[in-house]
Amino acid sequence: MRRRPVLALLAAAVVAVLAAGAYSATRPVRLSATEIAPEGSGDAARGERLFWAGGCVSCHAREAADQPVLGGGPPLVTPFGTFHGPNISPDPDHGIGRWTLADFANALQRGVDPEGHNLYPAFPYTSYARMTPGDVADLFAYLKTLPPSTDDAPASDLPFPYNLRMALGPWKALFLRPSPVISWPNGAPDLVRRGQYLVEGPGHCGECHTPRSLGGAGGLDHDRWLAGGPAPEGEGQIPNITPAGETSDWTEDDLVNYFETGFTPDFDSVGGSMVEVQHNLARLPKDDLAAIAAYLKAIPPVASAK
Repeated sequence: MRRRPVLALLAAAVVAVLAAGAYSATRPVRLSATEIAPEGSGDAARGERLFWAGGCVSCHAREAADQPVLGGGPPLVTPFGTFHGPNISPDPDHGIGRWTLADFANALQRGVDPEGHNLYPAFPYTSYARMTPGDVADLFAYLKTLPPSTDDAPASDLPFPYNLRMALGPWKALFLRPSPVISWPNGAPDLVRRGQYLVEGPGHCGECHTPRSLGGAGGLDHDRWLAGGPAPEGEGQIPNITPAGETSDWTEDDLVNYFETGFTPDFDSVGGSMVEVQHNLARLPKDDLAAIAAYLKAIPPVASAK
């Protein structure tokens, strides 16, 4: 008769352990204090360069401008639902005006908002995770110089099961990898390394140009880095930009000219979702564009993803 209470206690212990494990797997994981720059240390002038490299205006503003209003951008319609970029203007009530640098860094690099909610990876924090603390602080400083907006973006509209944020904890554990994608031998040119930082980090080029695992619901397939794949919106194909892809016969100068002007070596013009990306790239200094081009010509060639 004494075995029943013991078994009940064992069963309760097992349930408690499983519940604790489930909570641990789903809870948001934040940056440590040593991974965040000191509050107020950012430089807005440097941050503007990162703002255009990161393409923030494409998802968080209705239109590009020298002083864009980041009250929320156009809807991003995907096979998983419709996402709406939120207001990230410095308005204290509708935007991020009350956020600390730590709040911003955790959202940008770990996908965790100040209330402790996991953010969906339509926001490319898996790439921004590679940014340096100083660059994060600079970007935050620049955002605070932009006009405030009282607009509230609509809530994202996601069907079951994609509306379950608890699944994002395990997803991050599998796919949030702040380490560089490409490993270089000692002596790799500084220009290539600078390009790597821009492409793999703030530029988040891989988010569109790299296929995903698990039928598109997983993280980026680093074995096919920049080999192209289905468009995030579900229609069309994003090109392969490795040395084995559509730009294989382009020179570094061709790439830089394309980033600056939107014209290919064959005098075709940029199209599709790349139009806004090119407009953002054109605002970068030429040495950044040269670094991106050098990186794209130096990475391993990969056959185009199907």
